[in-house]
Amino acid sequence: MENRQQWGTRSGFIFAAVGSAVGLGNIWRFPYTAYENGGGAFFLPYLFALLTTGLSILALEFALGHRHRGSAPLTFFRIHRRSEFIGWWQVLVAFTIATYYSLIIAWSMSYTYFSFTQAWGKDTEGFLFNSYLHIAKNPGEFGGLVPGVLLPLAIVWIVTLGVAFKGVKKGIEVMNRIFIPALIIMFLIIVIRAITLEGATEGLNAFFQPQWDRILDGKVWVAAYGQIFFSLSVAFGIMITYSSYLPKSSDTTNNAFIAGFANSGFELLAGIGVFAALGFMAHNLQVPVDKVASAGVGLAFVVFPQIINELPFSSLFGVLFFLSLTLAGLTSLISIVEVVFSAVAEKFGISRNKAIAITGSIAVAISLVYATRGGLMFLDVVDYFVNNIGLIVLALLEVATIALVLRRLDVYKDHANKVSDMKLGMLWKISLLIITPIILSYMMIDNIRQNLQENYGQYPTEFVVTYGWALLAGMFIVAVLISFRKWGNQEVSEEKKERGVS
Repeated sequence: MENRQQWGTRSGFIFAAVGSAVGLGNIWRFPYTAYENGGGAFFLPYLFALLTTGLSILALEFALGHRHRGSAPLTFFRIHRRSEFIGWWQVLVAFTIATYYSLIIAWSMSYTYFSFTQAWGKDTEGFLFNSYLHIAKNPGEFGGLVPGVLLPLAIVWIVTLGVAFKGVKKGIEVMNRIFIPALIIMFLIIVIRAITLEGATEGLNAFFQPQWDRILDGKVWVAAYGQIFFSLSVAFGIMITYSSYLPKSSDTTNNAFIAGFANSGFELLAGIGVFAALGFMAHNLQVPVDKVASAGVGLAFVVFPQIINELPFSSLFGVLFFLSLTLAGLTSLISIVEVVFSAVAEKFGISRNKAIAITGSIAVAISLVYATRGGLMFLDVVDYFVNNIGLIVLALLEVATIALVLRRLDVYKDHANKVSDMKLGMLWKISLLIITPIILSYMMIDNIRQNLQENYGQYPTEFVVTYGWALLAGMFIVAVLISFRKWGNQEVSEEKKERGVS
């Protein structure tokens, strides 16, 4: 087994952690979530969720990886051999997300190119679904590969695997040192331009105007916790893996707070830019902002091209926006696949490069499913079930196992406090023992209940069962089966030494 790699500098690790957290969801999910859940009033539950759950789990995962110095499965194995399956479930979730996340980055890359000539024309919705993606009519229908998606998809995987082959210090760290500052500079330019547009004030008022009557609505608080949870890259195994590359004397708690607040800062910046632009569009169309506000694929690839069409120097604005999406996506994708590569190399005792070659090839092959005419519908269902049910269950399982079942919070609190200037205390323990399990349990039960009552997206039952429920069950079964395979002697001896086993 090769020696474990390390970050070159603390700032390199922070850039990487921020790069993982700052992704597509910051740009196209947060602004609309805030607007839909009370506007300015949403920031109160959002901040509470960040302080009680987001930073608490982030600090826990940094301490886990730093103390046990292994991938997610190896870390959980060293915590307790019977909890190893949690780490493998995280690996499989990360692997699954990587296979379709790469497609969204490929679309962003294509639209960066389209921006030079506004190739989408006036009918941006028709261009996306018909001219570009050639969407199939029926869910579950593959319909053949879409040629226009293949080249950008190949570039995405070449960049991602190329960075991975270069390693932690020379690959991931160097890439994030370039991409994150570039992303921030480009998005600042977008925001400055957006807030100077006619009608921008109307959009910003819609975004920030507090609806205080919504504060007592439980759904608003659940939305706040959901946004924090999804945007910080927790329960993927990412932060456990990244923190395992830190030197032994590294400050973990301060790093967690820096990464957490940097992520939220970028979300706020994205909200300002997005709603200033939506205000401009609403002003031009002479309609209220709520008539043009949207989220997800529709916001990025339908609404924003419409906005870009109306702007002076539209090509520049379009290139900056879609290149920002591309960079944000790449930094997240590289962190996601690192979870897989690290785990496979350690479990099966093979070199890092061999693990990248094998698992990377499989991921590329599976991603072609989403490059078909039916790919968007496959992506929609898989993404929903993995994120809204799979990750919630995983986060609950992670926290409950460590805090409630094994009762090891004091171990990780002491470890973090030993190397960190900022100390974890009783509030951190209360969050992980009480607040976080309650919130996650409610989110899990409510999501499952809703999906048992009505199929997500009104898709056919067979389609939802096959690519939603069955996929989640399959990942769980595979995770348990892999955990039965023995580790190498080095891992076993280290686990026994740490747990005091002779």
